[in-house]
Order: sequence, then structure tokens, then C-alpha cells
Amino acid sequence: MKTIFRSAFLLTVTSLFIACSGDNPILNIVDKGNIPHIDKQGSATQLIIGGDPFLMLGGELHNSSMGGFEYMRPIWKRMADANLNTVIATASWELVEPREGEFDFALVDSMILGARKEGLKLVVIWFGSWKNSASTYVPSWVKLDQKRYPLVKDESGNTLNILSTFSEEAANADTRAYAALMKHIRQIDGRHHTVVMMQVENEIGTLRTNRDYSETANAAFNSPVPAELMDYLEKNKATLHPGVLEAWGRQGFMKSGTWEGVFGKGVLVDDWKGMSYLTEELFMAWHYAKYVEKIAAAGKKEYDIPMYVNAWLKQPGTSGHAPGNYPSGGPSPQVIDVWRAAAPSIDFIAPDIYIVDHFRYICDQYTLSGNPLFIPETTGDAASAARAFFTYGRYSAMGYAPFGIDGGDAGANVNDISDMKDSYGTLKQLIPLILKYQGTENISGLLVNENERVDTVIIGGYKIRGTLGRRFDFAGAGIPGGQAQQQQPPRRVAGGALIISTGPGEYIIAGRNMSLNFAVADPGSKLRVSFLSLEDGNFVDNTWVTGRRLNGDEFRVSFPADRSKIFKLSLYQY
Repeated sequence: MKTIFRSAFLLTVTSLFIACSGDNPILNIVDKGNIPHIDKQGSATQLIIGGDPFLMLGGELHNSSMGGFEYMRPIWKRMADANLNTVIATASWELVEPREGEFDFALVDSMILGARKEGLKLVVIWFGSWKNSASTYVPSWVKLDQKRYPLVKDESGNTLNILSTFSEEAANADTRAYAALMKHIRQIDGRHHTVVMMQVENEIGTLRTNRDYSETANAAFNSPVPAELMDYLEKNKATLHPGVLEAWGRQGFMKSGTWEGVFGKGVLVDDWKGMSYLTEELFMAWHYAKYVEKIAAAGKKEYDIPMYVNAWLKQPGTSGHAPGNYPSGGPSPQVIDVWRAAAPSIDFIAPDIYIVDHFRYICDQYTLSGNPLFIPETTGDAASAARAFFTYGRYSAMGYAPFGIDGGDAGANVNDISDMKDSYGTLKQLIPLILKYQGTENISGLLVNENERVDTVIIGGYKIRGTLGRRFDFAGAGIPGGQAQQQQPPRRVAGGALIISTGPGEYIIAGRNMSLNFAVADPGSKLRVSFLSLEDGNFVDNTWVTGRRLNGDEFRVSFPADRSKIFKLSLYQY
């Protein structure tokens, strides 16, 4: 029966998208004025679809979820039911081009149709030359021809399963496949705008070695730094990453020289936030970025929608913070300048944030010098559901997306992601307000956890202080006395809030697991603050509907740990 279904499905897709690989004039219609693109509003960067800003409430599917027709079918409705409006899903080179020069877009077509049917937008990841550093999603004809498509060597001469950035053949093959994919997406989606963004490759860089040590790579490392990069560094000296500027400065800001001559010899630094083997990482970043630029530029010639790259981050601790323990040369904050110089077709760089104890630090690093924040991968637990409010508020983020949102099983229940469903349901009500105030001083956020239990912000003329809500996950919490207890592993706990100032002393505030208090912004003032009005409720069709008018001993803004709420309030001083 499965074979019959697959054949029937392919026949349906073929009838819908007849002659997709050709120049069918019907399929080539593109609404050029409304093609998805990014634009600035104040200090924020927004995704524009059909002429209007769009806020992505996203989730990324498991890596192989898009690898089968039957598996994919129930996913889309589950995602819509979970209050997502955007799904991040993969298109892999091995399935798109199973034989060299022969393309099969049936799975891509089914992905676009499935998302479109449920009113979802798609961000498509191109699993091309690399995924999590390794070259495991390349076609078999690439894997089996290592002379034509050489692999990385480590310092000991061992071969790693990573395509070398110094392979022009590999870059050309990947470029042809990606350009064909973008042409096909334009042909079948140019009027519908289901696909709104592309991720080019995934968490790239060299693992288990701080750089490629092949003969070709060694020759390049001992050659002069490309003049193109040196010119960029000179022109952008005032905004360079502090670590790069410091390394370059120690060498006397040389205008030319080898990689070690310009940036110094790479060394291991004890601090995980330090610049271990920076020279090797800068070298690899240049070559990865040039490789990706070739791919992205060719793709944009076919269909010019936003494109980004994502990063596997350096990890705290002695074993995780040196390049090679995380992918060296990938788009980490310390090499973002190299990526900008070498890959101008990439619109922005995005972090995959699983180091949640340093969430704020990573967001700060990725918003240096104007890079917009989009988080394509993070955790999907209750703490993540709280961090979403903070992310959209503090950083005017374009989108937020827990990984594995589909549960990794075609039969997964949407209740498995109930915390994200709850937060997204609340955020969905606030999208018009968030988009209106993004990039202004009238939107911000608060984030607290067990290590940083207090956060403050001054907004709308008042100082707002958030504290972590009470936790109830200790043994016996909420269980009647005498009942047997089962020890549960400790959960990460976080509280988050999104704050919008709609006028002086007037606010819409949403969040989870946090309590707020309010004070005058001037620390020397003796005035106190109270509520002129305080309501909880919801927005229905963009209109505020009051749930309760609060007063007396309920005159407080407090968000429960297990669900999100919205408050509308105004303050006065006395």
C-alpha cells in the first residue's frame, strides 16, 4: 500500500507542477514587488511578506522528518494546532540530486504543499555540503569520489568526513544543486510565498581539528591574507569584533602578511569566552564563507529571498571552547566580520542556542554591529517558552524556533510541546503590537533564572523589576501527604516577560513564571508607584477583552509558572 500511495502522490504532484524543471510561463510568474525580503524599522530588522511585516513563531523539525511522504503528511496540521505560523524544514542534497545532474523535487513539492494547506510559512534548510560540520547529506556520487571531492585532513594527517572548502569541484556541484532548488521554489511558490527564507548549509566548520591541514590548506594558510579581507578590516575598523581588533592590534595592524603574521599565532585560552586559536578560526571562516557565498549568490539569481547561516556555538568548560571542539570557521560571533566580508549574499547570521545558562550573553553577541536576531534552534521546554517572551521583547527578534518541534515521531502528540503552544498562543495575540513597536524604545523584555533571579528595565518612564516566580518541582510539591514520591530530575527554570509601553505609564505585558514590581525611574525620588488600573485578559481580533479588573490584595502583576498571561495596566505616582 505504501508504494501505491507514493506513486499516487507523485502523480498528483506532477499534475500540479507540470514541467517544473522547464520554463513554463505559468509557473514562472513571480510577484516581484512582494517577494519575501528583510527591511529596517528603527533599530529592528523585519521580515516582509506581501508588503507587510511578519513575525515568525517557529519550530524546527527533526533532521530527517522531510525524508518520507507518509511521515510528513500529519506534521503540518500538528504544527498549526501548536500555534506555530512558521516551520523550519530541510531539503537535502542527496534526495534532491540522487544522480549527478538529475533532480527530484517531489519531497520539496510535498513540503511546500503541506505547509501551504495549513497556512504555515516555511524556512527551508539546505543540507548541502555540510550538516553539523560533517558531509553526511551529500549524494552518494559525491561520497564515493574523494579524488574529485576531497575531504579535510587533521593535523596528524587523518581524513575527516568533511568536504574540504578548497575543493572547487565540490563548491561548483553544491552551487548547481542549490541554484536548481531555488529556481524550482520560485517556479512553484513565487506567487504564494510559502517559502519565506533559506538557511544555506547547517552548523558548518571543522570538527576535531582547528583547521584543515591538507596540503592545499597549508599552502593557503602560509600565503598572504586575501587583500579583499584586509580592505574590509581597514574600512570597518571601528566596528570590528573586539577580539579580532585586539589580535590584529597586537601585530601592529599590519596591512598585509600571512594569517599568523596579521593575527598572530593561535593559542589555547583558558576562558571559554576568549579567542582560542583565533587565527586558525579566521582562516577557516574566510574559506567557508567564500564557499557559501558562491552557493548563495547563485541561489539569489534564481530567487532572491532572505538567506542566512546558523552557528554551533563554542561551549563553556575546558573541553568545549576551542575551535575544533565546536565547528571551526562557522559563523561564530568572533568571526562575523570575516563572514560579512566574504559572503555579502548572506543577509544575517543566526545562533543555535542550547547554552541556555548564557542565553542573554549569546543574544548580545549576535546583535553586535546591527546583526538581527533570529534563533532557528533552541530547547523547547517550559523555560524556553518563557525565554521566547524576552527574546521578542528585548531584541525585537525576527523569529524563535525550538528544535525537534514535531517530537521526532510521526505519531507524536501536540501536547508534548504544550508549553510552547501556550506561549505562542499568547504571542500570536500580540503580533500586531510587537511589529508596531519593534525597533523603538517602547518595547523590551525581562529574563530571570535560578542563577540570575532579578532583572530590571526602564521603559515608559518607570523602572520595572522582574523576579523569578516560585518553583514547585521539588519532591512532594503539590502531592497530598502520604502518597509515594518519585524523584524527578531537576528542571531548568526561567521566567520571561515582554513589555510594550503604549503611552507614558501605560503597558501591555505578557509572560510566564515571573513577578513584577514598579518604581519611578529616578533612584533619588521619594515618590511611590501604584496602579491606576490593572486588568488581565486577551486580545480577540486585535481588540482587548478584559478578563478581570484586579484590585485589593490582587493588585499585582504575577505570571504563573505553568502558563502565560497578558496584563494591561496604567501607573500613577503618589
